[in-house]
Amino acid sequence: METHLADFIRDTPDGIEADAILRACVHCGFCTATCPTYQLLGDELDGPRGRIYLIKEMLEGATPTAKSRLHLDRCLTCRACETTCPSGVKYGRLADIGRDVVEKRATPRPLRQRLLRRALRYGLTRRWLFDPLMALGQALRPALPASLQAKVPRRREAGPWPGTIHDERMLLLDGCVQPAMMPRINAATARVLDKAGISLVIARDAGCCGAIQQHLADREGALSRMRQNIDAWIPYLNQGITTIVVNASGCAAMIAEYGHLLRDDPEYAEKAARVSAAMRDVSQVVAGVHDRLLPQLVRAPFPRAAFHPPCTLQHALQIRGTVEALFKAAGIDLFVPRDAHLCCGSAGTYSIFEPAIATRLRNDKLAKLAELGAPVIVSANIGCIAHLQGGTAAPVLHWIEVLDDALMARHVVNDGLTRSP
Repeated sequence: METHLADFIRDTPDGIEADAILRACVHCGFCTATCPTYQLLGDELDGPRGRIYLIKEMLEGATPTAKSRLHLDRCLTCRACETTCPSGVKYGRLADIGRDVVEKRATPRPLRQRLLRRALRYGLTRRWLFDPLMALGQALRPALPASLQAKVPRRREAGPWPGTIHDERMLLLDGCVQPAMMPRINAATARVLDKAGISLVIARDAGCCGAIQQHLADREGALSRMRQNIDAWIPYLNQGITTIVVNASGCAAMIAEYGHLLRDDPEYAEKAARVSAAMRDVSQVVAGVHDRLLPQLVRAPFPRAAFHPPCTLQHALQIRGTVEALFKAAGIDLFVPRDAHLCCGSAGTYSIFEPAIATRLRNDKLAKLAELGAPVIVSANIGCIAHLQGGTAAPVLHWIEVLDDALMARHVVNDGLTRSP
């Protein structure tokens, strides 16, 4: 694709990257076949190829309009188009650049939108605020309207945290919304890895991975979050810990980008690359120690399960087949539905801003999962789990919770979680 970028961006890091991405696109249209919003809406501008044209026009000097912003807002950033693209177009990175340009150069959003986006950027990423609000919502859940009940999962107790301190240690991203919404995921991760002789450490000053702010076009806020996490983790890496375990694939996909997003920061570039290299999705970690776990398998809690592989797992991280292999070893048949490559509609805060599209995608995903006839649905990302659970009575769990049950990891515990070096 021929490009003629405008002066405001031509020789900037964003301009150089965007130019290379745009030139890689050959207009083939393969991406439209796997784009969820194009499949639903049938509008070229609601598919990757159309959005690429919109971004190209803006980068070449066209004034961003409310219409341009709408089509970019409707993008789930699922990155299924990247998996499909034969030319290797890095659409997700281009979309982030385009959204940043829209926020800076277009007419300001309506006041209500601005306030909601600010509230989400602030409220979802601060545990001291989000945790009590979620606890209140769960306590009042029966009295909430159905639309809010779907956003507030029922409380599931975390269960005990392992008390044994092993020589092998790994860092665990605690996350921002997950500990309050579904605390059992982190505890189950700790119990499973404890069975493999690994202790998990949570760095006190680490928090939100930055994805919420990044995808809401708050680039500086996201970079600040990344630097905060890097500062919290580097001391542990310097002490010899080599792995940062992440059990939310959306967060894993974000941390994988730290090195790239901070590549031009003279203070953080090297440290960011080191953190990205140390990050592992929990499926990768468990796969690496499965030989330690297999002899300890006690029972399969379900004979079969339906698996929704999140977009961040299969498209961003390019991890496929790992969870399925782990379940097979645990004696559980794990089935993937038709059109598994399509997004469930969660996509971080997307379901809040685009509820109609998100609900249609969720209902379609749940219908295809139901065809598998499994008593439980498993996934690998907090957002997908909560979104799917809001539309079905069937239990929706993180796969690590099911593996935890299969290992019956219930032994002597304490709450003496190691926190800071």
